[in-house]
Amino acid sequence: MQSFRTELENPVVEQDIVDLEKKIRDFRDGKIHDEKFRSLRLARGVYGQRQPGVQMVRIKLPFGKVTFKQLLRIADVSDEYASRNLHLTTRQDIQIHYVSLDRTPQLWAELERDDITLREACGNTVRNVTASPTAGIDPLEPFDVSPYAHATFEYFLRNPICQEMGRKFKIAFSSSDEDTAFSYIHDIGAIPKINDKGERGFKIMLGGGLGAQPLLASIVEEFLPEDQLIPYIEAIIRVFDRYGERNNRNKARLKYLIQKLGLDEVLRLAKEERTANKVKSYPIKRDTIALPALPQTEAYPEVAISDPLLYEQWLATNVFEQKQAGYYGVYIKVEVGDIPTEKARKFVDAIKDLVADELRITQNQGLLLKFVKKDALPALFNGLAELGMAAPGFDSVADVTTCPGTDTCNLGISNSMTLAKVLEDVIYNEYEEFIYNREIKIKISGCMNSCGQHGLAHIGFHGSSLKAGTRVLPSVQVLLGGGTVGDGVGRAAEKVIKVPAKRATDVLRAILDNYKEFSITDETFHSYYDRQGKDYFYQLLKPLANLQDLKEEEFVDWGHEETFATAIGVGECAGVVIDLVATLLYEADEKLGWANKSFEGGAWADAIYHAYSVFISSAKALLLDKGVNSSTQVGVIREFDAKYVETGEVILAGTFSDLVLQINKHEPSEEFASAYLAAAAEFLSVNKTKRESLVQS
Repeated sequence: MQSFRTELENPVVEQDIVDLEKKIRDFRDGKIHDEKFRSLRLARGVYGQRQPGVQMVRIKLPFGKVTFKQLLRIADVSDEYASRNLHLTTRQDIQIHYVSLDRTPQLWAELERDDITLREACGNTVRNVTASPTAGIDPLEPFDVSPYAHATFEYFLRNPICQEMGRKFKIAFSSSDEDTAFSYIHDIGAIPKINDKGERGFKIMLGGGLGAQPLLASIVEEFLPEDQLIPYIEAIIRVFDRYGERNNRNKARLKYLIQKLGLDEVLRLAKEERTANKVKSYPIKRDTIALPALPQTEAYPEVAISDPLLYEQWLATNVFEQKQAGYYGVYIKVEVGDIPTEKARKFVDAIKDLVADELRITQNQGLLLKFVKKDALPALFNGLAELGMAAPGFDSVADVTTCPGTDTCNLGISNSMTLAKVLEDVIYNEYEEFIYNREIKIKISGCMNSCGQHGLAHIGFHGSSLKAGTRVLPSVQVLLGGGTVGDGVGRAAEKVIKVPAKRATDVLRAILDNYKEFSITDETFHSYYDRQGKDYFYQLLKPLANLQDLKEEEFVDWGHEETFATAIGVGECAGVVIDLVATLLYEADEKLGWANKSFEGGAWADAIYHAYSVFISSAKALLLDKGVNSSTQVGVIREFDAKYVETGEVILAGTFSDLVLQINKHEPSEEFASAYLAAAAEFLSVNKTKRESLVQS
C-alpha cells in the first residue's frame, strides 16, 4: 500500500483506500467477522460474484457522466485487474468483473487518479444518483438537473447519516415531464419545475422501488424550492435510518417503511428531523457542471457513407437535435451493455475529434454523445459502424435491457444476457419496423429482483424455473403492461404466465403479432393492454406454457451447453445484519473516534450523528446479551428502556429515549455536539464495563 499512499492529493480518499487495505488484512487474519467484512467491502463497491474467489467492482459515475480520459482509465484498470470488459448498468455505473479482493485497494487508487470513486457504489448506502442522460441538452427540460444530481451525490457521500442504513437508498432526477430517469421507481425521484414567479424547484416522488414486489412512488411535493431539495432528502434519510427495518432485508426498503407507518406519518417524522439537519437551506451552485470541451474541428470533409440504408435508419432512431442550436445528440446502442476494453479505446479514438468530451451512460445500458455538428454525422457514423456501434433502434423494441444474470450474479436463476441478444435478433430479422417504436420497452432480469428493470417493462421477463416430472428446466416469468406514463406517474408490469425459457422468442412473436393485428390506429401499448386485459394475454400465451411436449434442448438454458440446474447463492445487493456483541462494541468505539474527529474539524452535525450511532450500537450490544434483537433503531431505543433502564440495571438521569432522541430536538451547534458526544462516550464506557462484568460472571 505504501506505493500509492502518498500519490493521491485528496487525504480523505487516501484514508478510505488505506482503511480498505487494512480491513482486508484484518479479515485475512481472522480479526473481522466474515459478515461484517462483507458490509464493509460492499460500501466500497466490492461485490461478490457467482464465481468463488473473485469480485465484481462497481464504479460509481454520478448521473452517468464520464470523460474520454476517465473511460480510458477504467479500461486500463479493467485490463490490469479484471476481465478486459466494461459493463454499463441501468444505474449509470460501470462494472468490471473477476477482480481479486486483495488487489481492490490498488485498483481503487488507480481510478482515483482521474477522480473516479467506488465509495458507496454498493451496500446499505445512498447509491449512484442517476439522471436523464439528456440533462443539459434536452429540448424539453425547464433547466439542467446535472448540478442538482451532482450536489446530491457530493452531499451524501461519506455522510454519517447514510453509512449503515437498513437497505440501499436510490435517488433519480429526470430532465423533464417525460420522466426518462424513472422517478416513480426510486426512493426519491425529482422532476424539474419552474413556478409562476420563474423560480426553480422540483416535483418530488417518494417511496418507489422495483425488486420482487414493485411499488410506485407517491407524489409528495408538487413544487419543492431548489434550496430545500437536499434538506428534504436528508430529513427523509434520517427517518429511514432510525425507523427502517434491519433484520428482514426483504422488508427493509423505504417503500415498506411507508407501508408500515403510513405516508403521512413518515412525512411528519421527516418534518421533525429538519431541526437536526446539517443545513436548513442548501443553495445549489448551478455552474458546477461546466460545459464539456467541444470538438475543435470546424470543417468536416465529405465522406462516403459506408452503409446508406443503415445510416438513414441510424439518423431516424439514434440522432436528435439538442436544445443548443446547431448541435446534435447521438445515442449508441450497446448490446447487453458490454464494451470490451480494446473496443473502448478504438471508440474514443474514433469520436474524440467529432463530439464533446463528455459521455453519458444511459439507463438502458447505452451511451449518449453530445454536441455533434450536423456535418460531422457522416464521419461519426462511419467510425461507429466500423466498430459495430452504429446499430439503429436505440431505446426501441430492439434495444433490450438486461442484468448480467447467471453470467456473474449470485442470485441469477437463468441466463438473461444471451436471451436479450436472441430477442434483439428476432426484432431485427422479423419485425424490423419496430426499430422505430420507442414506446414499447423489453427488459429482462435473471431473477425476480428486477436489476434489469423487468418490473417497469411493457414486455418483461425474469428468470425462474419449472418442474417437469422429476426434472427442472429454465423458465421465464412473463410480465406485461408496465412503463412510464409521465410526470412522476408510472405503471408496474403484471405477471401473466411462466413459460420455458427457450420459448421466450415465441412469446415475443405472439405478443407483437397480436399487437400488429388487433391494436387500434395510434393506440399505445398501455391502452392496448388495458383494453384486452390480463386474462386475454394469459389465454394467448397459455399454449406456450404446456409442458407435455418438451424437447430435450429446453432443459438447457440460453447460452449454455449443460443441462440446467438451479444454483442460487447469497445475494449481496445490500449489507447483512451483524448481531455479534463484541463486534457491535468494537463498532461503537470506532464510531466514537469518528465523532471526536468530526468535532475537532468543526463538523458539528456529523459529530452528533456519529455519537447517535455510538448510543445505538452499544445499546444493541447489551440487548443481544438478553436475547433481544430489535429490527429497527427506534426499537433498540424502546427495548433498552424496557430491559435495562426501567429495571434499574442501567441508571440514567431520565429515559434512554430522552437521552438519545435529543438529536432531533436541537440545532447542530457546537454546544449541543459537545454535550451529546460526552454523553455518548459515558454511555459506551458504562456499557463496556457492564459487558465485561457479564462475561466474567
